[in-house]
Amino acid sequence: MSFSFLRSAFAAAAVSLAALPAGAADITGAGATFPYPIYAKWAQAYKEKTGVGLNYQSIGSGGGVKQIKAKTVTFGATDAPLKADELNAAGLAQWPMVIGGIVPIVNLEGIKDGEITLDGPTLAKIFLGDVKAWNDPAIAKLNPGVNLPSTAIAVVHRSDGSGTTFNFTNYLSKVSPDWKSRIGEATAVEWPAGIGAKGNEGVANNVTQTRGSIGYVEYAYAKQNKMTTAKLVNHDGVATAPTSAAFQAAAANADWANAPGYYQILTDQPGAQSWPITAATFILMPKQPADPAVAGEALKFFAWAFEKGGPAAEELDYIPLPASLVAMIEKTWKAEIKGADGKPLVD
Repeated sequence: MSFSFLRSAFAAAAVSLAALPAGAADITGAGATFPYPIYAKWAQAYKEKTGVGLNYQSIGSGGGVKQIKAKTVTFGATDAPLKADELNAAGLAQWPMVIGGIVPIVNLEGIKDGEITLDGPTLAKIFLGDVKAWNDPAIAKLNPGVNLPSTAIAVVHRSDGSGTTFNFTNYLSKVSPDWKSRIGEATAVEWPAGIGAKGNEGVANNVTQTRGSIGYVEYAYAKQNKMTTAKLVNHDGVATAPTSAAFQAAAANADWANAPGYYQILTDQPGAQSWPITAATFILMPKQPADPAVAGEALKFFAWAFEKGGPAAEELDYIPLPASLVAMIEKTWKAEIKGADGKPLVD
């Protein structure tokens, strides 16, 4: 499936949902591009089943946080979770919705998917602009026997406020003291090298079109576009391919029960099978919604996605949440999200 086809399919779904007549049942959301493929797929299936429309704007995590704080949407979505103090100050509830992996993608002639291996320090040097060619000794050392070209490396990064960037730079900060001191971690950073592109879609498109390039995207974008991904050496020193099992292995380390606001960062997790840049994506909703009826419909959609949306998520190599965590989240809804009468919006 080509990138243009994938982008058109998701855009068509969004446009058709957005064009539904306005009504009490229609839900609006905005934010992270990381989960957009699965949110679009869920939205289409849910519309067919219930007639309830969802208009999700894939504008990046930073935009999603801004819009939910401004109360212009029913829910916001972010891959950079908010800490408890920020949630409390904004009157927001937060919970994870699905888990996925962030992967390096490359466009390198003669290199097939999974044929090249990188480690965290070398990946940091590439994005710092210190490693400039694909046959650099740092890359060659990790890839004995691979015929690496002398092609210049073209770095592609996000230009918008991005939870994908937050998790990517969080990982680089953990594995590279140089990256941590010079750049650090955030949804938007001062990139020392490369060109910027908007959204996971934009990064995927730019890498597809630029020979010698490297970028980072949520795995669904790489898989659906048949892009070339790199293996990464994980926390335990094992060269690991991006797979559902590797994302699940990393996610198994999460301690959701003891995380205020479900705040969890899943990068650089231990375990021989763990993918190094695994991340959850989160939903944000007001604890006292301006429109309780629409907020209740949104919670029904999320409950349906938890109960029925697992197979669709797995098709795109996202990891559905375990039943025990879903039960915790549904208790959070009852405890925190209420109408003007103080009663929960869900039974």
